[in-house]
Amino acid sequence: MFDSAPFTDPVLFAIAVLALLGTPGPTNTLLATSGALVGTRRSLPLIGAEIAGYLLAILAIHALVAPLVAAYPPLGQALRIAAGLYLVSVAVALWRRPILGDGGERSIGMGRVFVTTLLNPKAAIFALAILPMSAPGAGLYLLGFAGLVAVAATSWILVGAGIGRLTAGGTPRGVTRASAIVLTCFAGLIAVG
Repeated sequence: MFDSAPFTDPVLFAIAVLALLGTPGPTNTLLATSGALVGTRRSLPLIGAEIAGYLLAILAIHALVAPLVAAYPPLGQALRIAAGLYLVSVAVALWRRPILGDGGERSIGMGRVFVTTLLNPKAAIFALAILPMSAPGAGLYLLGFAGLVAVAATSWILVGAGIGRLTAGGTPRGVTRASAIVLTCFAGLIAVG
């Protein structure tokens, strides 16, 4: 029922995945924030958390959530509200985040990236509209997806690191507070979506 994804062509599949991963979102905001605060090298381990979060979410949405939401539509709204509330809690934590100074800024944690990605609405789009989960070779599409996530995540970290270099004379608090505002906006969009 949900496997009518038109993206069985590998090139179209890659374009669709990269287009969606290239758009700003909650996970990308955290990756860029980490890049700005602690640099590229210290942020790279977050990529594994993002891949794990997306894969777990995609498999769960495909196998469990989609059939439940189809049978009980209010569940979809409840899930959106829960994801929005989680993002607000992340935004509050970023807003209140202590700044250590002298290059000792705390990095964004892997757990935070994992859970944020797990709740990211993009996972539902991947699971229901892009990944051909019932097509022959679905595992290869998932493997390709993981590689594309790594490419996009690296790009967001590099963007953040560039912002960090540009604002080196500025305050890390400005970066975390700007990220908190962006996450709050995403929370609102998701909850009312």
